[in-house]
Amino acid sequence: MNTYFIAGHAKLPQGMAARSLYDSVTITLELDFKYGVIIDASCTLATEHGREYIRQLLCGYSLDEGVDQLIERIQKHYRGKASQAIQAAIKDVYNQFEIVSTCNS
Repeated sequence: MNTYFIAGHAKLPQGMAARSLYDSVTITLELDFKYGVIIDASCTLATEHGREYIRQLLCGYSLDEGVDQLIERIQKHYRGKASQAIQAAIKDVYNQFEIVSTCNS
């Protein structure tokens, strides 16, 4: 297997549908070992449409490029209440990526 799995978490804002299920949003990524490309992604938003939209935004992006462009992509395209939490979860998952990358160097 040439991939690995990492996750990031952030607290959801009040008044969100997903808040009735979870206190935080979780972003999970399957990453290519060699290039850090996001092969697949999921998140704990309440609707299937929201989860699929975030997956589409994340897949194909290489974390080797850093996290700033990915955050900009979320800011530009995702206008839901969970935007700040999703961005924070992405930053958290990127921190996990950096730790894994450092250990595998």
